[in-house]
Amino acid sequence: MIKQYPKKHVLVASLVTIIIGLVLVITPSKEVSAKRNSVTLTLNLPEQSKLPSEDLTLTTSESSAKTEPETNLTVTTKNVTTDLVETQKESPAKHQAPPSLFNLEHWEKVTVKSGDNLSTLFSRVGLTAKDVLEVSQAAKKFANEDSLKRLFPGEQLAFIINDGQLEKMRRVKSPLESIQFSRTESGYAIDKLTRAPEVHNRFVSATLENSLFLAGQRQGLPQNLIMELANVFSGVIDFVYDPRKGDSFNLLFEEKFLDGKKIGTGEILAAQFTNRGKVHTALRYKDMHGDVGHYSADGVSMRKAFLRAPLDFTRISSGFNPNRKHPIHKKIRAHRGIDYAAPRGTPVFAAGEGRIIASGYSKANGNYVFIKHGEQYTTKYLHLNKRFVKNGARVKQGQTIGQVGSTGYATGPHLHYEFLVNGVHRNPRTILDKLPKAKSIPKSELARFQQQTGIVLAQLEAYQHMLAYND
Repeated sequence: MIKQYPKKHVLVASLVTIIIGLVLVITPSKEVSAKRNSVTLTLNLPEQSKLPSEDLTLTTSESSAKTEPETNLTVTTKNVTTDLVETQKESPAKHQAPPSLFNLEHWEKVTVKSGDNLSTLFSRVGLTAKDVLEVSQAAKKFANEDSLKRLFPGEQLAFIINDGQLEKMRRVKSPLESIQFSRTESGYAIDKLTRAPEVHNRFVSATLENSLFLAGQRQGLPQNLIMELANVFSGVIDFVYDPRKGDSFNLLFEEKFLDGKKIGTGEILAAQFTNRGKVHTALRYKDMHGDVGHYSADGVSMRKAFLRAPLDFTRISSGFNPNRKHPIHKKIRAHRGIDYAAPRGTPVFAAGEGRIIASGYSKANGNYVFIKHGEQYTTKYLHLNKRFVKNGARVKQGQTIGQVGSTGYATGPHLHYEFLVNGVHRNPRTILDKLPKAKSIPKSELARFQQQTGIVLAQLEAYQHMLAYND
């Protein structure tokens, strides 16, 4: 039996339906998107956990309405006039950035290989020296954007060619950045194209069996993130000697996604490391001057003025020893630093903020870099495979200054690292505990610090409670 409703009720229901429909039509989807407040979190659990092995995703949202994904595309255009050999008969369409700007499906693509230059890449797609000249002239006027300088292996150049004439060329520097050259009547218009990735927070918890590096690898963390985690706690933990089996860490960090695919990691927002039962907590904070650092919940800096080790090393092959027998010369010569064994090409970091006072090569030291830190301290880095800094340059703590090598008097790839105080060599491993920490949060800024870090600290603790509840 079908239930009949009074006509009056049916009329009212119809009017309500029409009003709701009009509101949905008139209101743009962007407004719906603006009201969404969702955070996606992936919990990667240690192997011994009793929880299911699948990733757990938590999403909170004020609106469940589906919206079209935004392209998050920024276009910076610069018109450059060059003398073209031939003038187009018809004026090209106005240079614009369509939503599918990063879609290279209909472009002819070539990948940069070692030894390639613009001429070899252009000839590979049938373009001539004249095309190289025209694009190069435009690029010179856009030099501040590094539009065509220093092409790197693995990058892509993409082309649209009509009847043998280059219409558009794009240098794909990364998934987030491209530079496009578009032919016009007067020359080339150059666009710098950038995209903003989606950023989600991810929480990882792990227990150490052998080392921090292996524990991080088991959780699928990239090497650079593991090294950054070690750097965060390097002021309070010596990762060569301090970690023990059973130590653990909890990590809340950013992951970046583009078109649904993960393209990398972002900042470490909060982390905890439990070493021999003592819990160390680090919270990311951006101060009033724009400087970023990690601090304890009380606002005390987590790092020393210098890194405990200026690289991610395999082992210490030779320690600080004033009476060591030299492995090559077989004579007693003071070993005034530490030798860190590591694979050739391993990045070497500046131990602290300072100025490059020497960057060069000698027969004994091979490629070397010396850094002056204020008035008292100097650090030296020897036997490098490559140097990435020049004399007089300013460097920040953790900045890559070179790569591990075996140049000079070296029996194998390693970094020889020295630390001098007022010109006197000191043991790099023990001197750090006697040096001051970097600046902590001033009292005048503590309220701002607590407000900014309180959110991520609450998130970190919530995820820890969730794991404990399900364990």
